[in-house]
Amino acid sequence: MEFIQVQITFPTMDTAKRAAKTLVEKNLVACAQIVGKIRSWYIWNNEIENSEEILLIAKTRNILFEELADQIRKIHPYVCPQIIALPIIDANKDYIKWMNKQLKKK
Repeated sequence: MEFIQVQITFPTMDTAKRAAKTLVEKNLVACAQIVGKIRSWYIWNNEIENSEEILLIAKTRNILFEELADQIRKIHPYVCPQIIALPIIDANKDYIKWMNKQLKKK
């Protein structure tokens, strides 16, 4: 299957909403879902950090990942944003059909 689910974290709900809207408008994702607040722990500049973040999950095609990632890097406030793709190994056929209609053709 050629589809992926992309996970992106944002510092605020507003930045996540703007990204979701942009990705949908540009047909880079068929659907963007904002999960809400999560707590992230990580090392940054040699210090253990933790912060509240907003998780956005987006569904798209593999072939659109680089364009999606480029778009996120342009609008994201982080120096090193999390943009992680996971394969969708199977899905409802009607949902796949719908996704294909929504996504940019390459």
